[in-house]
Amino acid sequence: MADPRIYLDHAATTPVLPEARAAMAAAMEIWANPSSPHAEGRAARAALEDARARIAASLGWTGEIILTSGASEAIALAMQASRTDGWILSPTEHDAVQRIAERASDTKSVLRLAVDLDGRLVLASLQRALDTSGLRPLVIVQSVNSETGVIQDIDAVLALARETRALVLCDCSQSAGKLPLPDADMIVVSAHKLGGPPGIGALLLRDPGVLNPSGGQEKGYRSGTENVPAALGFAAALEASRNWIERAADLRHQLESAIRGAGGEIVAHGAPRLPTIGSYRMPGVQANAQLIQFDLAGVSVSAGSACSSGTLKTSAVLTAMGWDEKAAGEVVRVSFGPSTTRAHVYRFIELWRAMAERVRS
Repeated sequence: MADPRIYLDHAATTPVLPEARAAMAAAMEIWANPSSPHAEGRAARAALEDARARIAASLGWTGEIILTSGASEAIALAMQASRTDGWILSPTEHDAVQRIAERASDTKSVLRLAVDLDGRLVLASLQRALDTSGLRPLVIVQSVNSETGVIQDIDAVLALARETRALVLCDCSQSAGKLPLPDADMIVVSAHKLGGPPGIGALLLRDPGVLNPSGGQEKGYRSGTENVPAALGFAAALEASRNWIERAADLRHQLESAIRGAGGEIVAHGAPRLPTIGSYRMPGVQANAQLIQFDLAGVSVSAGSACSSGTLKTSAVLTAMGWDEKAAGEVVRVSFGPSTTRAHVYRFIELWRAMAERVRS
């Protein structure tokens, strides 16, 4: 029998936890529309609100929760329905943010910030943007970058924003369930990044009044029948979160020591990074060639974020950090999850060393 595959792409999506699968299977018996007034509908509504309360409790959130189809919809809802006068964002934000900003740049004020060579937000550029942005902008920032794992100083961002009337939207898709949530005005979370089902996420609000209502469900902020099984799976995944971050830090330390020893380069090595995500350059080997060889050897990794890795474009994140096209095109991302073991990392190291040796030869 062939050896089982090794999955090291958890930043793209994490396998659904057994607890979440069980919760969703049980919830399939609650099949009615939660907006219906009859007994079946009321039972579905009760289950939905139970899931919402459990999600809030697991995240330590006391504000409103709007359930969405995922992080991308939550981002779009926050950007397009917020009562603000423009957007301030960094060049390393997720593609979902960048696409909305590009499409609206002719009609909406969009100010872009700077990042340093490690991908950290340059706070002086945020201060300048806040001084010149006008009435009430929305500052958009990822708590953890999905390509590099870099952790932004959200407290410093919030401090600057609150000196003005700016609101802060924090994309916590990668950090929710791993790091404490920041005290932002709006927060984006995603179930499938932490062992819940794909197809559900949430927009967390301190004050629902910052959004213009735009739908018939989710208290008037979203249209579409609520996904009760997914909501219960989301809640179960959060409640089942394992304490594995310290183990991930140890595994990544071993990985990065080996990569340095083999002549590789660690992206954003000088910045604080979430232990579950790392990006690495293998000089002389294109990322696509690396992905093919890893895949043929039974190891799944990626190049860039899942939403952009198939485009063949140079990573906008690495470009913003000062990487040239050739070097950026030699970077792959490795990301860990609860099921990642030391043996998985050792196998990746073995393959990395073999590839790097072939280049040197």
